[in-house]
Amino acid sequence: MKIGTTKEKILNAVLIAERITGKKESLPILSCVLLDVEKGFFVRATNLEAGVEISVPVDIDEKGSVAVPANILAQTLRSIGGEKVLLKTDAGNLIIESKGTRTLIKAIPHDEFPKLSPAQTKKQNVSLPRERLIRGIQSVLYAASPSMIRPELGSVYVSVKASGVVCAATDSFRLAEKIMKGTVAHDGSDVLIPLKHAAELVHVLERISDETVEIFADDSQLTAAAGSLRFVSRIIDGTFPNYQEIIPKAFAATATLLKSDFAEMLHKARVFSGGDQHVGLHLYPKRKIFTATAQSPDVGEMSDSIDGALEGEDIDINFHIGYLADCLPSVESDSITLGFSGAGKPLVIRGVSDASFTYLVMPLNR
Repeated sequence: MKIGTTKEKILNAVLIAERITGKKESLPILSCVLLDVEKGFFVRATNLEAGVEISVPVDIDEKGSVAVPANILAQTLRSIGGEKVLLKTDAGNLIIESKGTRTLIKAIPHDEFPKLSPAQTKKQNVSLPRERLIRGIQSVLYAASPSMIRPELGSVYVSVKASGVVCAATDSFRLAEKIMKGTVAHDGSDVLIPLKHAAELVHVLERISDETVEIFADDSQLTAAAGSLRFVSRIIDGTFPNYQEIIPKAFAATATLLKSDFAEMLHKARVFSGGDQHVGLHLYPKRKIFTATAQSPDVGEMSDSIDGALEGEDIDINFHIGYLADCLPSVESDSITLGFSGAGKPLVIRGVSDASFTYLVMPLNR
């Protein structure tokens, strides 16, 4: 193998691929990126459950392949001062030359590198704006369970319809839904992307400039393709909960607040909430009082009130602070509405001018 390209092009591809590499000591090849020159030049990486392939424009002198540790290659490319780089193989190892510098990186036999599934058009595929897909996944990612004991709860649900895209996630204690209206080519499929791979997909898409992403799905795999990049991930064979049934349609009390005021209130409460991170919300509409309280035997206690438009009955209810605060960055409006269903019942948070996002959180039993 012998190719010439710019440092920026090859480094960007390697940094994207590095995120997808595996960490299994028993399979050192998974910590490598494969540099493959055949009909073009490709940088590939996989952790067996997800994989990525990036095409990089290069000047090809000799074809060939080599697999080297991703972190070492990335660090080497970062340290190079020259704009142009030459990559070639010698005795099976990778040599990088640029502006008076020469580096040899020991390779691992590339025959062991797992093959990525071939690029092909699946029976269900749609085109989506890249920014919309990123925003949709980011808006719900935190609500998925970090455990895969119940795989459908440890995943991000993506439903593509002709009317738009719906992303949702739940860990059974809270639920986040983001609806992105807009026309796509045609109805796609409903898929469950494992939490880890959904985060990897966002990481990859944030680092490319293409405006459109093609989504292909079948019974076992999701493929996202944009320009020179192709990302593949296994999907969960399961059914996402029918969450629409549990979202309250009416509320016993509501509070409309400035998002920044509510965020600051929760920030103060976190300091005094101790290890359990519990906060009490106290809503008294007739007295126009909305208060948060928190206490810890080791730190002390706090009570903080903020202004808001309050309606309904008096309510005293407790929540986990993190579960309340996590959703606020996903609300694309300055004001939020908190809909209280009653004691021991779920709270629904929405943006006043952002109907696309819904967040439901269960209270604590205390």
